[in-house]
Amino acid sequence: MKIIDAESTRRALPFDRLIPAMRDMFVAGCEVPLRHAHALQPDANAPPQTVLIMPAWQQDRYLGIKTVTIFPHNATLGLPGLFSTYVLYDARTGEPLAQIDGNEITSRRTAAASALAASYLAPPDARSLLVIGCGRVGSLLPEAYRAVRPIDRVKVWDHDLSAAAALAERLRAQDIDADVAQDLATAASDAEIVSCATLATQPVVHGAWLRAGGHLDLIGSFTPQMREGDDACFRDAQLFVDTQEALMKSGDLLGPMSRNVFAAEDVAGTLADLTSGKAKAQSTGTGRTVFKAVGTALEDLAAAILVFES
Repeated sequence: MKIIDAESTRRALPFDRLIPAMRDMFVAGCEVPLRHAHALQPDANAPPQTVLIMPAWQQDRYLGIKTVTIFPHNATLGLPGLFSTYVLYDARTGEPLAQIDGNEITSRRTAAASALAASYLAPPDARSLLVIGCGRVGSLLPEAYRAVRPIDRVKVWDHDLSAAAALAERLRAQDIDADVAQDLATAASDAEIVSCATLATQPVVHGAWLRAGGHLDLIGSFTPQMREGDDACFRDAQLFVDTQEALMKSGDLLGPMSRNVFAAEDVAGTLADLTSGKAKAQSTGTGRTVFKAVGTALEDLAAAILVFES
């Protein structure tokens, strides 16, 4: 069994290769059971901790299993809030083929999924991007979006100002016009694309801020307790999800649905629908599109295969 480290995994997953590989996997499809989620509660006063187990396979090809630990309080320890490992098997024999750095797979496939959705939903000539949340995934979003749209102006925001400043500096070193958003509402109203990648449990982006005809990308809310956008983000907008599982997992969707802001049948399509041509963006009241992702093991499998075959 090969052991593929973070650097080798990163080199194998440039967005100009990863995004098409994920598009092909959504078109071809694979078996994706519902993820297993287990809450770890050391004591009543401890922050919530979660373990996820995410399998996926294509018969007679590859089987992959990702294990993820989510410990939001790690920020106070100077550590990422999420760690993951990935094991790839031969689906015909069950033989382990590789253990691959799951953090790189998770962060890069998450950013790639947002860019893949934006390639169908965001304005074709969009040049301005606001990134809310400057962690492992947020820091990759400008590079991912620039693979599908002519982005040349980036604003970044994080509750930790030093993280936002560091990301802006790294982007400027790549000759990208990047700066820290001094006022989040103003930055959101100016941006053609707003992408939110946080572990927030209360809205950090408000629909009243968003411009007509723009695109909103919500990445972070993958449990019922998490939420990044308020109800107004979804009103008079066309909503897409990565998979139908998002409607069962995300507080961004469960909350507004419970308040009759929209119904499950109002969702315009999934990434599989977009990539197959079964769904596409249509004109709405605001002209705004919203993409809500909770992640899927299909994306992990596509990335892991790309790494292994590289």
